[in-house]
Amino acid sequence: MRHAETVTFGGAALDRAGPLRSDPAALDRMRAQSSARAMLIWRGKPLVYEDGALALLPLDHAVMADAGVDQVFLGLDDGAALFAADLSGWVPDDLDDSTLNQFLDPSEQCHPALPADHRFAELRAVMTGLTAREAELAAIARAVFQWHLSHRFCASCGAESVMAAAGWQRDCPRCGAHHYPRTDPVVIMLITHGNSVLLGRSPGWPEGMYSLLAGFVEPGETIEAAVRREVFEESGVPVGVVSYLASQPWPFPASLMLGCRGEALGRDITIDPAEIEDALWVTREEMLQIFAGRHPLIKPAREGAIAHFLLRNWLADDLE
Repeated sequence: MRHAETVTFGGAALDRAGPLRSDPAALDRMRAQSSARAMLIWRGKPLVYEDGALALLPLDHAVMADAGVDQVFLGLDDGAALFAADLSGWVPDDLDDSTLNQFLDPSEQCHPALPADHRFAELRAVMTGLTAREAELAAIARAVFQWHLSHRFCASCGAESVMAAAGWQRDCPRCGAHHYPRTDPVVIMLITHGNSVLLGRSPGWPEGMYSLLAGFVEPGETIEAAVRREVFEESGVPVGVVSYLASQPWPFPASLMLGCRGEALGRDITIDPAEIEDALWVTREEMLQIFAGRHPLIKPAREGAIAHFLLRNWLADDLE
């Protein structure tokens, strides 16, 4: 795919400056520079402006008083150091916990030390409005902080570990083990048969939402084998030739979506209800209706997700 890296979170060639992560003195010097900036995360939500752009603040801003002491070094932008800080310990006065666990959290949180046009917003809701650089920064920060939250204890001895290497490592003070952020590979498949594409939906998804089938790659498994296995397990459809199309970092919490194309060897569907709720074949003409919002039953895949990207390019016959 000629424009594969234009997918949301596809990256913008950020200089991650990896060697600086193990140089605390250099990082302290960069923090002291007036050009240094921090992006803020609250319970996985990035701080954005009213227009949806990512907010980057000076490191001495008053809001940083509520940030955790550990920051993640994101990299350099035209020589300026960028850090991420987590404000998840701050509790808004009007917090409604019931909204936080929804499929797409509609709530927004405003910190009293910030102007009214600054708010913490669900990344899924604002991701398509971010620039490529902003999306890359938000994906890094969300994924790395979530990893720290879910990997507080050493997998070797069980002791509580500590953040190290500017946020890119956790060290165990008891046994000396080092732990590093994980990325889980997931195949997501554009399975076609003639003029049709295979869609499915998981239980609990919003009404009318269908997407491409997807699943985690298992240990000792190739991407091609994972595509064939996942499609057959979920829908009963056998798959022949498989090819790679594009990838997308997906920080919900920390996946790498591997977009593939597969040719179905048959059309009979037998779903596994433990895996998915429904699966069906959709023709190209029907998919045009779906993308136009005119289909009576099916809504288009979420814009910004790689499923939307692959289906849109399949419609445009621009997958190669």
